[in-house]
Amino acid sequence: MAEQGVIVIDSGGTAIKVRLYDGQVRSFPGLRANSSLLPQLAEVVAQVAPLAGAGPLTVLVGTCALTARDNDPAELLRLCEPYGVADVALTQDSVTSFLGALEDRRGVVIAAGTGCVTLGVGESEVARVDGWGNIMGDAGGGYWIGREAIDAVMRAHDGRGPATALTEVVQRRFPALEDAYIELQVDPDWVRVVASFARGVVDLAAQDAVAAAICEAAGRHMAHSVATAVDRIGTAEQPNPLVSLIGGVLSEGAPRDSCIAHLRQRWPEFVPYPAQGGSLDGAEALRTLGPSHPLSVRIGRASHG
Repeated sequence: MAEQGVIVIDSGGTAIKVRLYDGQVRSFPGLRANSSLLPQLAEVVAQVAPLAGAGPLTVLVGTCALTARDNDPAELLRLCEPYGVADVALTQDSVTSFLGALEDRRGVVIAAGTGCVTLGVGESEVARVDGWGNIMGDAGGGYWIGREAIDAVMRAHDGRGPATALTEVVQRRFPALEDAYIELQVDPDWVRVVASFARGVVDLAAQDAVAAAICEAAGRHMAHSVATAVDRIGTAEQPNPLVSLIGGVLSEGAPRDSCIAHLRQRWPEFVPYPAQGGSLDGAEALRTLGPSHPLSVRIGRASHG
């Protein structure tokens, strides 16, 4: 639970979640890909600031889509100052996912929701693997799975691929399949729409060969990212490297099973480490993270006065 005067934000493509000192998690629509990031975060702060307690307020943010241009805590502070904010900490959601799951431990966290990013932290090394967005990365994540599902459905529709029960799943949203690509191109929410099909893929994996193949491939991609991070932080010689699997795609079902199975091909004793908390816990930890921590250089801070 955040202290009074602290606004903790986990900002993603599906939803923006906020926790205040009352412990309640408030949810807002996810980030709009076609709009600037920092004003969107400030919009959320404006809505919750009156509920955050007496000022001055502190805002702690872990967010996806944090490009070099947007990684500007001073600008976020400027946008939030009218709402009583005096301190800001801003970082990528991979950092807050790591801190929430492993706290002060050294290891690897893969977070697979709409996107998919892996972060490894060794004694001094930090390795980010993937998390490069739906156009050029995020292999194995919810959007990737949904995109594979739509591709498989259209291949079945025009004769290039086998019939699949995923057709019914997609047709619930797009009854006229041949119009789907046009409707998606003009839908400002197209990333979440595509990612929404991932649930159907996972649900059908036990009975549909196409869905099963997509889930197996998703798990293989995610295991590859994990193994790469383990190698880069220098813990590959451990019989059971410390790895936490988090996010909706890795919560249960065939993608998680596939990821674990592929990791056990290399580390037969591998058992996932249970996450100690979530991304909101990781964002809250930004307030007290010491300068000696390897992740401290990835956290932007700004204060007023």
